[in-house]
Amino acid sequence: MAFQRRTSGSVVCPSCGSLVGVKDDKCYMCGRSNPSLWGFAPLLRQLGSDLGFVPLVIGASTLLYAFTLLASGSEMQIVGGGFNFLSPSGTALLRFGASGAYPVFSLGSWWTLLSASWLHGSLLHILFNMMWVRDIGPATADVIGPARTIIIYVVSGACGFLLSSVAGEYLPAIPFLRGASLTVGASASIFGLLGALVHYGRMSGSSLIHGQAKQWALMLFLFGLFMPGIDNFAHAGGFIGGYAMSSFFKPLTRERGDHALIALACLLLTFISIVLSFIRGLPLYG
Repeated sequence: MAFQRRTSGSVVCPSCGSLVGVKDDKCYMCGRSNPSLWGFAPLLRQLGSDLGFVPLVIGASTLLYAFTLLASGSEMQIVGGGFNFLSPSGTALLRFGASGAYPVFSLGSWWTLLSASWLHGSLLHILFNMMWVRDIGPATADVIGPARTIIIYVVSGACGFLLSSVAGEYLPAIPFLRGASLTVGASASIFGLLGALVHYGRMSGSSLIHGQAKQWALMLFLFGLFMPGIDNFAHAGGFIGGYAMSSFFKPLTRERGDHALIALACLLLTFISIVLSFIRGLPLYG
């Protein structure tokens, strides 16, 4: 079966791509120890090639948005124009892992840097963000790889919310730039994907990818400067984080099995951060 552990035959080394025996202690090409990963290397390769990035993000974000609405109860804002329509309460967002200066510095909930990218503050908020994920996600997965795309999405979101939290706690008010006391949304991670695409386009010489990604990032950043309630520090931090992660991964090289393992670890840590926020939030805000 496709998801069974391999116990005999050959597998592909996650580090260099050479064929090695399942029971080999080291890869004869690169020297990696345990190249078969106890027989699970083929499963990781399958996850790396088949894991649907866009359905994962949209499905998880939509589910958490529904949970925050249910948790809001009578505090949910149903009537309201624009970005206030169908808004979860601040208490519900805190329970599920909203980030910002208040959760990170006042409550000590530093793990919310991971969870906040998967939460949203209104119906239009999640609709717009998921539209961008649907448009940008497949292109990023195609050129950088699906596992590395997940890593960039998670890490750049954390970078964005870290910058926003620090700015909200320590920096004075700056015109058009706002740190946040409480912040959520996938836009920091979306800017991370754009940063990764800008780096890939520059390194690969693809003027189409480089120019299009820069145009999208500039358009969204300018939009954020003039719209109230937009977390521009999170956008800037996410873009920088995505660019830096793409540079670290050297996206012109092929994606390795190790990347799928790291991607799964990122998703697991994100899930743990949401659960931890919920467990801690019940006694604090219940």
